[in-house]
Amino acid sequence: MAQCSKLLLLTFLVSLSILHCNTKPLMVKNANAFQTDFYRPRHKDGFIVRMEKKIVGGMESSLAGVFESCSSCKLAADLLQELHNKHGDVMSAMDWICTHFHIETAEVCEGMKKLFKDEMDAILELSLSSSQICGIIVGPQCSSDADPFQSWSIDLPHTKKPPVEPIPTPKPDAPKLRVLHLTDIHFDPFYLPGSNAECNHPLCCREGSPKAGSEGAGKWGDYRNCDMPMWTLQKALEHISKHEKFDYIMWTGDLPPHDVWMQTRESQLAIIRNVTELMLQYFPGKPIFPALGNHEGNPVNSFPPDYVTGNDSMAWLYDVLAETWTASWLPSSVKTSVKHGAYYSIQLGKKLRLLSLNMNYCNDMNWWLMINMTDPNGELAWLINQLQDAENVGDKVHIIGHIPPGTNDCLKAWSNNYYKIINRYESTVRAQFFGHTHRDHFQLFYDDAAGDLPRRATSVAYIAPSLTPYTQMNIGYRVYTLDGAHAASSHIVLDHETRVANLSELNRSDGGDVEWQLEYTARDAYKMASLRPSDWDDLVDRMEKDDDLFMQYFRYSYKLHRDVCDSDCKKAEICLLRSGKSWSAKELCSKG
Repeated sequence: MAQCSKLLLLTFLVSLSILHCNTKPLMVKNANAFQTDFYRPRHKDGFIVRMEKKIVGGMESSLAGVFESCSSCKLAADLLQELHNKHGDVMSAMDWICTHFHIETAEVCEGMKKLFKDEMDAILELSLSSSQICGIIVGPQCSSDADPFQSWSIDLPHTKKPPVEPIPTPKPDAPKLRVLHLTDIHFDPFYLPGSNAECNHPLCCREGSPKAGSEGAGKWGDYRNCDMPMWTLQKALEHISKHEKFDYIMWTGDLPPHDVWMQTRESQLAIIRNVTELMLQYFPGKPIFPALGNHEGNPVNSFPPDYVTGNDSMAWLYDVLAETWTASWLPSSVKTSVKHGAYYSIQLGKKLRLLSLNMNYCNDMNWWLMINMTDPNGELAWLINQLQDAENVGDKVHIIGHIPPGTNDCLKAWSNNYYKIINRYESTVRAQFFGHTHRDHFQLFYDDAAGDLPRRATSVAYIAPSLTPYTQMNIGYRVYTLDGAHAASSHIVLDHETRVANLSELNRSDGGDVEWQLEYTARDAYKMASLRPSDWDDLVDRMEKDDDLFMQYFRYSYKLHRDVCDSDCKKAEICLLRSGKSWSAKELCSKG
């Protein structure tokens, strides 16, 4: 009987197998969880709980739906630790369960076992409590308030925050800048038109015949679990280079495809080099400022901080990025910080700086952070120093990164500290730009010091649409208009426009150039006087009351490929727009 109970308990490991065999490569398969309201594993049995991927805004959703409760997660975590302590080879057991219960194909399960073995072994050696493990896997509701993983805080300088002054409105004839934002390319070098687009792997459109009654992969791309073909990427970059006028490019990561079970360091670096060469080919002499995505790691989401040394360190990637980025676009002065943590600062003009952050140090799927989550690689301390120095000399700052800090993919303590930093330096940080979700949306920051007064919006994080169609998306890109270089420049975003290419129309035409349409410009579409944080806050208020306006936003957010959102969906979407801080929906979603 005891043996049978252990076998039943062992099935809890399926959830942990999902973690690496189906979730974040199904985050990966479901990465950006916008292709379906719910994902249910193909097999349910006993303790194999239903995984729900409820859409609340189209980001790579957190793992809160893997377990029915914190107690089930903690039971699984305790069992995992026990198996590790007694038998050592936990990954083989997880691989067996992953394959035996058909959670993924044997190829995917085996690939993920090999990729994550070192990482899992290192984490299990820590003998973390089940509360700590589940506080990361499921969410902070599974840990105590005193958990150092969830409650660490970084000190701000003693320099008093200067009075917040109204942002000046530039004169109509003042100089302007146009800035291209490209994100989430996910270039697939093995895309095969006509192949099976509904395979059993996290990434399809590569091999095999389509299922009976199903169309094969489209020539230019596919709405199903498929990434971007080389020729579509080339046509996109060619169109942009010929038809868009812009001064520089922000490039916010995720270059490799979603074939996460079969990636190697060499394949990741090859993709980075290939796409870098394309950028240099189509935008010669154009300044490009990159940020690192979560898919550049190997395995995916794996970015150990500098306390992890030897073969598991990030030197294999960061050293190459430092050389590639400085050889192509950035000054050699940033090499040190890029090699240290893949973040950097650059002066864009006399009074404007750009800071590129490595958002993988807040990624809840970066298991290496379980060793020590307190400000990994000192990135937030570095950010504070950069912002304080900018404030001291009167510079303004733009921040770019991959994972938006307000999504629940970003660890709560890191996000809380970032939110605090942005609010302290609201007069210095003029704009934030992110990607990762594949959607077109934004997130607001509010003044924590407002007390009982109505909350005041302090900043907005712009989240640009992806180039890849993965999944259920058209392909798109964003261009911002900024207050340009002049003596009284505010350096704020004045407007932005989004262009999309409709995959259905492209594939029906079966050839020719990729046709791009102007989807919308923000000020015209939303009738906004300007794009200050207060204007975005007002827009959210108006959308809350006006269903037509909200649905207009919702269609744009999915690049014109989704137009159904019921009342619960609307509440979740509105909440997401007000949540610049992760895991804070209750605090932020109802306006005070």
